[in-house]
Amino acid sequence: MADRAWIVDSVGATAFSRLADGLTGSALQSLLLEVMHARAEARCASELVDQYGRDPFCAPSAIDLRAMLAIDAQLLGAAERFEAVELSPVAPMGACSVVGPSHQNRVLSALRSTEVVSDPTNVLALECSLRMRASSAADVHLATSHRVLRAQPFPRQPGYAQHFRLFALGSGGVERKDHAFTVEAVVLHVRTMLAGLLRLEQLGYSLHRPRVEVLVSAEKRQLGSRIADILSADLQSLEHPYYSGGLRYRIWVPAPDGGELPLADGGVFDWLGQLSSNRRAVFIGSGLGSQLIALRFARQSAT
Repeated sequence: MADRAWIVDSVGATAFSRLADGLTGSALQSLLLEVMHARAEARCASELVDQYGRDPFCAPSAIDLRAMLAIDAQLLGAAERFEAVELSPVAPMGACSVVGPSHQNRVLSALRSTEVVSDPTNVLALECSLRMRASSAADVHLATSHRVLRAQPFPRQPGYAQHFRLFALGSGGVERKDHAFTVEAVVLHVRTMLAGLLRLEQLGYSLHRPRVEVLVSAEKRQLGSRIADILSADLQSLEHPYYSGGLRYRIWVPAPDGGELPLADGGVFDWLGQLSSNRRAVFIGSGLGSQLIALRFARQSAT
């Protein structure tokens, strides 16, 4: 906060401290709701139009809704071993920053102890945790398609926006002998994503020759080799700390306009262990840039 000292100075250190941790959640919520009510009452209609025209948080998607729904239908059709769920637009405050290394400033924090969903895989982990609490012996496999919103600046490149649609898979279970659950779930995720890309290619999108890459930390090298062998994938070293389970995969696809893009990305996380206090609980989360497919991989025949 050193470079944002004006925030504390604007209300005073004592008041800021009380707002940050001195009030109960319900008291802070009531205070902020009253502030937002007063600010909303002070706005005029022309301000709404002006903000709607310039604020990337509010702009509609560049993708035709029918095209996006057709993509969702094919991806969900490929995920036949996953229960399809539709998530709420909001998640509990800290859904990303509490269990993962993401900073809270990267999401759009809301009132009532919530935040706008910025990554559906984190929310699927919460859902897996609840279901496993009810039946710890049962593996959970969930799929969703969700429009997410992220607060950090987005790349000024075709296909990127402040909010966009993601197709996501989440699997939770208690680890079995020889990492059997992890191996089965990662392979299931990769094959489901590949099946979805094949369906979309048949729909008219240019998604031929996908390449699978498995990235693994030094201590999980043997596990990564097993999964790479099953998938006939390239094996690389994992450097990204976000994948707390030490294993990540990516599916690369040649783009029609040149280059190669990682359309699908997933891995193993310790989030369920944190959420359930069971160190043997494992979560595998995956995401696929469905909006990117619509923008960058459409052929003339795509509908």
